[in-house]
Amino acid sequence: MPRNLNEPGFDLFSHARQGPGRQVRLSPAEIAQVARTVGRSPEVMVKVLSRGATDLAAVRKHVDYIDRKGQLDLETDDGQKVRSRDAAEDLLTDWDLEIDEHRRTMGLGPTSGKLPRLIHKLVFSMPPGTPPEKVFGAVRNFCREEFALKHRYAMVLHTDEPHPHVHVILKAVSEEGIRLNIRKETLRDWRQEFARHLRALGIEANATPRAVRGDVRTPKLDGIYRAQMRGDSWHMRERVESAAAALTRGDRIAEHGKGKLMETRRRVGHAWLAIGDAMSASGHAAFAGEIRQFVAQMAPPRTEREQIIDQLHRHQEKILSPEMQISK
Repeated sequence: MPRNLNEPGFDLFSHARQGPGRQVRLSPAEIAQVARTVGRSPEVMVKVLSRGATDLAAVRKHVDYIDRKGQLDLETDDGQKVRSRDAAEDLLTDWDLEIDEHRRTMGLGPTSGKLPRLIHKLVFSMPPGTPPEKVFGAVRNFCREEFALKHRYAMVLHTDEPHPHVHVILKAVSEEGIRLNIRKETLRDWRQEFARHLRALGIEANATPRAVRGDVRTPKLDGIYRAQMRGDSWHMRERVESAAAALTRGDRIAEHGKGKLMETRRRVGHAWLAIGDAMSASGHAAFAGEIRQFVAQMAPPRTEREQIIDQLHRHQEKILSPEMQISK
């Protein structure tokens, strides 16, 4: 896969392992990465949708969803733009996806365990306000570099939500018969490359792990409830119910994972301060001050259960507030 060797992945923790008395040295690309992170440049999102990719019916349904049954342009890997109600069927035929289905029915495919995916369903998105055409252009360039002449793919731009996003369907088996397995490292690399392509188009974009930014994912109760109504978030429902019971009992004890979160935050803070010291020693006092302020403004690390309890507590206070009582 092509890579821009001038923009390697930034390993924050490596700078904390330099040891006392040893000077931290940053390349120009790493300094640029630090500046983007401290300046809170918009973070890219790359997500793999896990359900509905193992049979032809599910693939048809997904294609119909992303191109709104032929109402939106479906751009293929050869640069063609297709707008047709038959796009899903044409794509299945062109990609020979029915072969795996035939293999299964003939007993030539897997007979136990999870069925292999026919496609990977990817979503690339940016925060609201990002020009949609730039997002689509960056995804197009990314896919050309990563998958051209190897894996068949097609993409559709969605602008019906505040954050512009692109759906990409990617044939799981390459033209050489090699199956693509997407791992955490794969997604990390894809985020970095997507951000690089956006920057090449003049869009500020960054790709750093949440922990490095001091950002702990906050579960959104409304989203949890909507997923629960769809029946695809049973695990999260159990967590919300457990947190609600704890709130009723007045139990605010943190989970066992709190210690690990605290240790990660300590390491993150130590590494950032080491970089700040290096910037100060090299004569960039103002930049060093921005880094120290960035560390100081990091929110305290909290477990998912603590965050849910806090949200439930605020929701309860809102319901019981005099303003709410008067409005009722």
